[in-house]
Amino acid sequence: MMETQFNVCDFGAVGDGAVLCTAAIQAALDAAGTCGGQVTVPQGTYLTGALFVRSGTTLRLAPGAVLLGSTREEDYPLLPGRAAGIEMDWPAALVNIRDASHVRLCGEGTIDGQGEVWWRKYWDMRPGYEARGLRWAVDYDCTRPEALQVFRCEDVEIAGITLRRSGFWTVHLCYSRNVAVRGVTVRDNLGPSTDGIDVDSCRDVLIEGCSISCNDDNICLKAGRDADGLRVARPCENVTIRGNRLCEGEGITLGSETSGGIHHVRIENNIFRGTHNGFRVKSARTRGGVVEDILVDGMDLRDVRTAVRFELAWYSAYSLCAIPSGYEGEIPAHWRVMTQTVPPEQGLPHARDILLKHIRAAGCGEAFVLRGLPEAPFEGLVLEEVSIRAERLGEISHVKDPAFRRVELICGGEPT
Repeated sequence: MMETQFNVCDFGAVGDGAVLCTAAIQAALDAAGTCGGQVTVPQGTYLTGALFVRSGTTLRLAPGAVLLGSTREEDYPLLPGRAAGIEMDWPAALVNIRDASHVRLCGEGTIDGQGEVWWRKYWDMRPGYEARGLRWAVDYDCTRPEALQVFRCEDVEIAGITLRRSGFWTVHLCYSRNVAVRGVTVRDNLGPSTDGIDVDSCRDVLIEGCSISCNDDNICLKAGRDADGLRVARPCENVTIRGNRLCEGEGITLGSETSGGIHHVRIENNIFRGTHNGFRVKSARTRGGVVEDILVDGMDLRDVRTAVRFELAWYSAYSLCAIPSGYEGEIPAHWRVMTQTVPPEQGLPHARDILLKHIRAAGCGEAFVLRGLPEAPFEGLVLEEVSIRAERLGEISHVKDPAFRRVELICGGEPT
């Protein structure tokens, strides 16, 4: 049965990059939502604010079609959501799939967030926060729209599109299940925290065949932060990441938002070229949660700073939240949430049963940085069929009984 077809130009959209087309494109999406139709954005550049895709519909970006994000804050309404592990109001993304099911976003076109204005906003704010001991707060106070968000959804496919210049995270999957991201390209993301694809307390997710370059994590799995993440207690689990090509960025990361737990992850046959890290696990003493049953099978790394990096006490200025003594001024509601005390026994993160095999790396700065905690060491870590050529071995501390099977390390030109 053929889908009913809707063209955004028939609703008044103008692809000149100058006329604001939000209302026209949304009218097409709403019309398709009444009958489960397909909305096509034809070739052209369409300036728009936040758009919302309805259940049962397809949004297709034709070759040469560009959804160009408005640079006005008022074009992105504040909505209940989750920002970097904390439930709080946050600007709508440029393209939003919320509380929906059976949605497809596809095509050869582009979502362009015009991120430079949002990046400048962040860099202008950050020095003042750091000077006051508030590095942990600036990312949350500097609200910036994402390029694409899938929030509380089921059965969503994102295929083929290109996303660039996101104001904040590029693709954010949150509280959703049965989501596939295939053949997507992320590029030109030079701004702060412009992660490629973030999977946030989701289940049954597939990410395959994507090409991702960005400023921060290329692909990241998250499950909530500190007291708020422990309250929500929603894990990220049953995720497969395979056949992707990752260039500029921090590599494939689990955490640092681990509070709800990250379980049953398969990372297979990915290529890394010039990333800062290959595979990374990070958390902090206030996060809690368990990272477990992780298989990394097949990593091809070239010119990567650190092949494998685990840190359970990551970046304290960002990870540990406290209002400085003598602080004068308004205390926002989300600051109060972020600074709630987490009992030490709940705050300890744990990582166990991680198998890394069939890893080939050359041109690395260091092979490993593996830093557990004295009271919560990494457990059940196995490296098998691994060959790494690096300038330095790196560091291994608080890892309980790691198993190395057929591991070759050549550091500084000499076998280790």
